[in-house]
Amino acid sequence: MTPTPPLRHFHSYEPRLGHGLPHDPFNAIVGPRPIGWISTQSATGALNLAPYSFFNAFNYVPPIVGFASIGAKDTLRNIEDTGEFVWNLATRDLAEPMNQSCAAVPPEVSEFDLTGLTPLPSTRVRPPRVAESPVTFECRSTQILQLQGVDGHKVPTWLILGEVVAVHIDKALLKDGVYDTAGAGHILRGGGPADYFTVGPEQLFRMYRPR
Repeated sequence: MTPTPPLRHFHSYEPRLGHGLPHDPFNAIVGPRPIGWISTQSATGALNLAPYSFFNAFNYVPPIVGFASIGAKDTLRNIEDTGEFVWNLATRDLAEPMNQSCAAVPPEVSEFDLTGLTPLPSTRVRPPRVAESPVTFECRSTQILQLQGVDGHKVPTWLILGEVVAVHIDKALLKDGVYDTAGAGHILRGGGPADYFTVGPEQLFRMYRPR
């Protein structure tokens, strides 16, 4: 016997007409989301570090990650000029400097200096890694796409995709050769103006694929 679905009362809206709520729920529904903490270097050598809440992985082989820049920011311009960036894992103990790195500062001001974080030379790309981050991906840009709506009009948001050409993992996070997501202390962006989440052992459950 098919179970009866629960009776739900929906708040429905068309985004183009407004959501009618105190805060746009879109970001909260599509989340929590991993944070794209991206370090770049300008063509003249200036360092930049900024977090992006629209970030994820998109392919296994080759490994490809991507993030969206809402507005033409320094990160986008640096990648357009150099074709390189580094993703740095944001963890609970790095939450405050990660948050400080989103401050609006002139291009000549390095967020490494602003936050007191340490730039660590990368092995395959020019932008440095965040030395305090336990996991980093060195990336080379593969595509930069300006997004557009169903009406064909372009919006001021750019999707940056990059192939991961080098991976660095703190060996303390490898348990019998398996990466310990719960132990790493990932932080994730939620909805609302200030909501973040962590990942820990209490959230872990396992399901194996059907055979």
